[in-house]
Amino acid sequence: MTGKIKLWVLFIIIIFSVNLSFAQNTDKASTTKVHNVVIQLNTADTASWSSIIGNIKNIQKVWPSNLHVEVVVHGKAIDFLVANKTFFAEDIQLLANQGVSFNACQNTMRKHNITADMLLKVAGMVPSGVAEVILKQEEGWSYLKSGL
Repeated sequence: MTGKIKLWVLFIIIIFSVNLSFAQNTDKASTTKVHNVVIQLNTADTASWSSIIGNIKNIQKVWPSNLHVEVVVHGKAIDFLVANKTFFAEDIQLLANQGVSFNACQNTMRKHNITADMLLKVAGMVPSGVAEVILKQEEGWSYLKSGL
């Protein structure tokens, strides 16, 4: 009988050791994985603009490091990045200082007669907002659509 008990104890120890090993590897993977997120913003709804800022801050709380975020602004949302029209210049500046990229669609800029000097200083530009989102997805980035 004692031989069977020893065998069971040994079996249980092995099972717990294997489970603990897998748990430690999973924790290491989640802290070292780089999370790439592209956010599409194409609405004039300023509540959606505020939501984007909040979503980015919430993502940063979960992954304070190993995170790349790019906000692609096009269509009716272009004023989000226009210096004299946005209500979120301070938030955008703060997030840009933390590594978040904000890019305006040049197609939209041409359509609305917006020049590069009219944008916030931290804003970049891409030839096409829709194409930028597609390229990021093809590179494996996670996609988040703006809206409430």
